[in-house]
Amino acid sequence: MNAMNNSFQFVALPSGRFAPLFNLDDTELQALGGRRIMVDAKPGFPCRVSLADAEVGESVLLIPFAHHDVASPYRASGPIFVRSGVETARPAVDEIPVMFRHRLLSVRAYDEAATMIGAEVVEGLELETSIRRFFDNESVTFLHVHNARPGCFNCRVVRA
Repeated sequence: MNAMNNSFQFVALPSGRFAPLFNLDDTELQALGGRRIMVDAKPGFPCRVSLADAEVGESVLLIPFAHHDVASPYRASGPIFVRSGVETARPAVDEIPVMFRHRLLSVRAYDEAATMIGAEVVEGLELETSIRRFFDNESVTFLHVHNARPGCFNCRVVRA
């Protein structure tokens, strides 16, 4: 694909998938490998549903999540934060949510077989350039954006 055809869109996790977890008590949540945490710093608790950092004093869930649940050697899971009562973010084409701007990020490119074919670490302000460069490669089907230091999955990015 040429550089003129590399628009992108961020895809947040659907709120409905996690809503029932907020009704669990702490024991039930722990049985699923999760826990409730009080937000004590901003930024610091990026929600994968709202694609925004949670506010200080807000309660979030820290839960395990299979973010790359595919039949591939690159199958992967890890911890994510989710906020209660937030709508699923739907950023516009070529829009990068603010929560990505101030983080060191790992961008991972996958082909149609869900095999990683590229990866790089970038400062948040360089994310758009990285996304467009990956999508210049017609073999790249989608991207995953992770927080580089802890390695946590943030979201999927697809061609628009």
